[in-house]
Amino acid sequence: MDENPAVHQEMVTTAEEQPRSDEPNPMGCNKYRSLLLVLFASSLFATTLGLAIYSHLQKESQWKSAAPPCLSPACLRASEQFSLDMDPFSRPCDYFLYACGAGGSSTNKRRQRVSGFSNEDNGELDKKREVGMGGLLRMRREADVQGKSDGRLDKFPDRQTALLKAIKEILESPEEGVSKSAAEQKAKKFFKTCMDAESPEKVGTERFLTLLQQLGGWAVSGEWNQKDFNTTLTLLMSQYSTFPFFNVYVGPDSGEEQNASNKHYIQIDEPHFQFPIDWNSETHKSKASTRYLRPFYSSCGQYLALLGVPSNGTTQHCGLYISLSTTLAVATSPLRYRLSQKLLYHRITIRELQTRASAIDWLACLQAIFQPLPISQSDIVLVHNLPYIIHMSQTISQWQSLHETMGTGPLHTYMIFSLLQTLIPALDSRFFQTMRNYSIVTGDTQEEMPRWWRCVQQTERGFDVLLSHVIRERHAQKEAEELIHDVYSSLEKKLTDLSWRDKTSSGFILNKIKSLNPRLSTKKNNLSHTELDHLYAEMDLKEEDFFSNFLQMLVLEQKSRWRLLSHGTRTEGLSITPSISGNDIIIPVGMFVLPFFHSSYPRALNYGTLGSLMAKDLLHLLLPDIHTQADNPESESMCVWSHYLSVTKGSGQAGTFSLPPSKQQEVWVQYSALQVALDAYKMSFTRHPTDSSLSGLSYIHLFLSSFTKVTCDADSYREFMPFEPSFLVTVLCSSSGFCPKSLTCLNKSQSSPHEMCQSRTLH
Repeated sequence: MDENPAVHQEMVTTAEEQPRSDEPNPMGCNKYRSLLLVLFASSLFATTLGLAIYSHLQKESQWKSAAPPCLSPACLRASEQFSLDMDPFSRPCDYFLYACGAGGSSTNKRRQRVSGFSNEDNGELDKKREVGMGGLLRMRREADVQGKSDGRLDKFPDRQTALLKAIKEILESPEEGVSKSAAEQKAKKFFKTCMDAESPEKVGTERFLTLLQQLGGWAVSGEWNQKDFNTTLTLLMSQYSTFPFFNVYVGPDSGEEQNASNKHYIQIDEPHFQFPIDWNSETHKSKASTRYLRPFYSSCGQYLALLGVPSNGTTQHCGLYISLSTTLAVATSPLRYRLSQKLLYHRITIRELQTRASAIDWLACLQAIFQPLPISQSDIVLVHNLPYIIHMSQTISQWQSLHETMGTGPLHTYMIFSLLQTLIPALDSRFFQTMRNYSIVTGDTQEEMPRWWRCVQQTERGFDVLLSHVIRERHAQKEAEELIHDVYSSLEKKLTDLSWRDKTSSGFILNKIKSLNPRLSTKKNNLSHTELDHLYAEMDLKEEDFFSNFLQMLVLEQKSRWRLLSHGTRTEGLSITPSISGNDIIIPVGMFVLPFFHSSYPRALNYGTLGSLMAKDLLHLLLPDIHTQADNPESESMCVWSHYLSVTKGSGQAGTFSLPPSKQQEVWVQYSALQVALDAYKMSFTRHPTDSSLSGLSYIHLFLSSFTKVTCDADSYREFMPFEPSFLVTVLCSSSGFCPKSLTCLNKSQSSPHEMCQSRTLH
């Protein structure tokens, strides 16, 4: 076959123009070298990209794949609170109807679809919601009752109860050989003698009457050596933690810049009165609530009868006791009024205080309370109601002059009654029941706390330092510090994205937040076992003698005051909410207890429960007025609210109802906390790309179920929300790539939100 001449000619020409292989051509070499570099760079980029995509897919598959079950004792206990039926994605169409208290129930039994709102005033909205939502609130109450009766799933306790139960487990735990801590043994012995209800019944009033004689007796019994007023007052405050006429404690000055000083001051405040006090907002005067004076008089007579005082002495001494109490109460005022009148944190030297309220020997009293610290006349104290202190001093002087020659001793009787109130936990049950009966008359509707609850609280008063460190050892280890770091880092990112209304104030707030250091409460004051043993070395606790042990606990409580004044470090471990101290945000170890946290838990559970609670606490602590400082609380909360109305009512109703600023802020806080906790969990997941499961739930499934359950059961702010916490999960999953599916069904006349209710925190 003949070849095409033109093609042949071109090939020949091209061949002739090619240089010989043995002749160097620099331009050709450079071209090949450049081409090779481009090919190499492209290959390297493709390889890197492929590895990144593979790694990402591996993490995504790990995120969505099944996780091995957690079988630790803590997880086995926690599994009683979760079930697969709680998984939001098991019923995506109606998860937003998940009512608190209905966990583990079927959709048909305890939830039903929302009906519409009527066009009523916003003030009637809550009432209309209860009707319009098919009685969800009513079903929640029914579900709570059924849940208790059928025993399906346990509820999370409130955080205070969880902390007390954790302390109870510590105090009741068996000794394993020789305890490594003598201090811990003493705490357990104190708790054990407190729990022995029979011991005080056997002793009766004998121990208190013996103590009464040591204090010089009292006029009520006719045996009174009329000790000096200030001598008795000083003894009661320093040895028995009893403050009849004014309260004394230690704390910082809130008027000082928090980052300027961690200095603590002696603070003097109104005392606690045994009866309710009415405040007249027009006259700005207080008075004892008259309808409770007769029951108060009756309880006084009952106490005297229990102490063996003849009935013929009751009328006079109880009458004087009530008269003095009501006279003192006249000068008290509620906190809000004192705040408005700038009566709080009034700085005054002890010398000046002595001239203003001369009936009290202030220097002697304060030296006794805070011994062995040196207290001088020039020291500054903070007074929280100076008009009351002056009135109290004048009243004492007047009553001393009036009754000194009569021998009735009402001031001394008043102090002994105050001591009796302090010691009631260590006396026989008749005294406690008398106090309880009077509290019920005055409107206390709370259930009587079980004995273990009261004994844990009494143990905590004296052994707070020890218990904080034991909780840290058992519960809050490195996993706790990682959670704190992740939550605060995520929170900082969230706040950086806010749309602030004032650049100056926003700069101050953001700089302040960045300068704060979140830390575990025991991190800077982590005493060794030897130091703890030394702290409690003087305690000599006795078996079956709770009264004596209780008196020693009161001395321990007094020592904690001077330690705080001396070292400026408060034992915050047994608190349940964060606080600010100088440049530190103190995260108390008391937050890290079961069922909210455990080092063996799946991290999805830790971050979904305690992570979200911590985020809410921090937002409330750091940004109490965020709705006036940034646009996001209004815009994001209204976006969530519009989504809620569109899902429950239908499209076109989003602008019909509005939320007040307080609810807008709470919706924003709750939704932001969910976002922050999820972002914190993602941070943790990048460091440790594996997790375990609980009750068949894992990863995002367990995280979201944990958030809903803990918000339902244990979040004190939930009552301010206009809808159930499950709806926040619905909104999150409506536009988040971290949920396997949306939690709404558009084929059921539902509409998706018109805008993304998400912040850049999650992207």
